[in-house]
Amino acid sequence: MDSQNPQVRVGIIGVGNCARALLEGIAFYRHNPTVTEGLMHPHVGPYGAGAVEPVAAWDVDAEKVGKTLWDARSAGQNLDVGIPWNDLPSVGEDVTVMRGPTLDGAGTRYRERMELAPDWPNYDGEEIVDQIRAARVDVLLNYLPVGSQHATEWWAEVALDAGCAFVNNIPVFIARKDYWRDRFRDAGLPLIGDDIKSQLGATYLHRLLVQAFADRGITLNRTYQLNVGGNMDFYNMLESERLMSKRESKSSAVTDAYPHRLDPAHVHIGPSDHVAWLGDTKKAFIRCEGCGFGGAPIEMDVTLTVPDSPNSAGVVIDAARIAKLAMERSDPDAADQVSAWLFKAPPRTVASMADPVAKRRIGTWLLGGTEDHAQTGA
Repeated sequence: MDSQNPQVRVGIIGVGNCARALLEGIAFYRHNPTVTEGLMHPHVGPYGAGAVEPVAAWDVDAEKVGKTLWDARSAGQNLDVGIPWNDLPSVGEDVTVMRGPTLDGAGTRYRERMELAPDWPNYDGEEIVDQIRAARVDVLLNYLPVGSQHATEWWAEVALDAGCAFVNNIPVFIARKDYWRDRFRDAGLPLIGDDIKSQLGATYLHRLLVQAFADRGITLNRTYQLNVGGNMDFYNMLESERLMSKRESKSSAVTDAYPHRLDPAHVHIGPSDHVAWLGDTKKAFIRCEGCGFGGAPIEMDVTLTVPDSPNSAGVVIDAARIAKLAMERSDPDAADQVSAWLFKAPPRTVASMADPVAKRRIGTWLLGGTEDHAQTGA
């Protein structure tokens, strides 16, 4: 590692809107190295936000494969994500997007709007492992579409074979499963996930609301969260068969934050619809109904409007840097508490950890502390 310019070398699986926001965000913070606005952790060890260096990328879209990563970020169905990039340095302009395996990564809705690039005749993963090693990737970032169960498991296996960390940004359960968690731990590699808890998104806000009900002695009887947006993530989720893990991930993230039992029939959380004119904007509608002092009814309605993809990039830029630091410290177990703070469906051992506790433990770890990673209480 160049001590003057330390890097976190990342490989990007799926060059969609979220990858675009990450690339433009890296460019923004490189161009403005003293700016800390919008960052949860301006530095992670020696790594600033601009230290994340994309060195490899894969996609299946014919409009992206073969292009430079910087050009591919705005190709195909990708939308403007709201980061002013015209005067920013290019990121990934020396990286050519390679063809990844399709598997279940491109559903019916995706194929309505894109053409698949030519595929390989025989794919066993060895070629991509060689590509990862040649690019000296530290951390693989999984940005596949929602519902890509088989493809995500395939890439997790590749990460193990290639000897790099894996950050699973989508609602397919990898870090939550002991099978994968144990294998990555035995290999000394961080496994972080599952499903991004956006920087200030509907899930994080909803968790705070239900925790507030409990903290203030209010019984929560019913709650819902409905989300709409106009990007390809929401269009893909019109295919209901791909949503099982997504609904479970979002629902458990909220119900885990409430210390009492909620009747599953009175909890509805998940994507609602695709509204094309919203573009990369996401609107969330949250409602909580409960009973307070003497059984008096309390109702709360909250509307949140956020840029969808940058809201995820603020999380991934932390996850990638922490994964790299955990590798340098030979501490893959740190991935659990990282997952509890940054992701909706972390391993079950930390799923009930309150956000403030997870935040404090990450801060302690970043400063070199050694709090017990397995402890889940305050």
